[in-house]
Amino acid sequence: MKVVLASRNKNKVKEIKAIYKAITGSELDILSLDDIGYTDEIEEDGSSFEENAAIKASVPAKLGYIGLADDSGLAVDALGGAPGIYSARYSGECATDAKNNAKLLKNLEGVSDRSAKFVCVFSAVAPDGKNITVRGECPGVIAESESGNGGFGYDPLFIYQPLSKTFGELSSDEKNEVSHRAKALSLLIPKLSEFLDSYKD
Repeated sequence: MKVVLASRNKNKVKEIKAIYKAITGSELDILSLDDIGYTDEIEEDGSSFEENAAIKASVPAKLGYIGLADDSGLAVDALGGAPGIYSARYSGECATDAKNNAKLLKNLEGVSDRSAKFVCVFSAVAPDGKNITVRGECPGVIAESESGNGGFGYDPLFIYQPLSKTFGELSSDEKNEVSHRAKALSLLIPKLSEFLDSYKD
């Protein structure tokens, strides 16, 4: 049974394939929404990362594939976990990384507790409804100003304390070793491998 990532991002497909092979030693046959000709937008109307990941993964599952999806974002303690599931559109309908970062800094003006975490949840859903969900987190603190040109989103504001650098200052390799996404994938891959084995003829 083929695996379909509920995304049009080819780089995500490549990344998951590479990590899957590194951990299991075998190839993963994984397609994107474009590969199966799915053109509709998926409405992410869940109230948590887990719900949104499952909503997205269920779309390919309803079409007869094993659906795979992730939902991720930044949760800031002093803001009650915001921006959370609204991380990508924190500054409104026409949100950009720059606008989101500016809003975050404004909302944290004068706040001493700047602890935060990046969260990534992966969900896999089969056509029969069986599913698995994993959650990866990376703790850090929000800087007073942006630093570094790497990464995207909130990366220039998110300080990874063990290296005393923002995600924006880390190399891709450094970030991929410690990120919330890397942690979630390292938890997902062994479970996904077992999950797929249960659907082999």
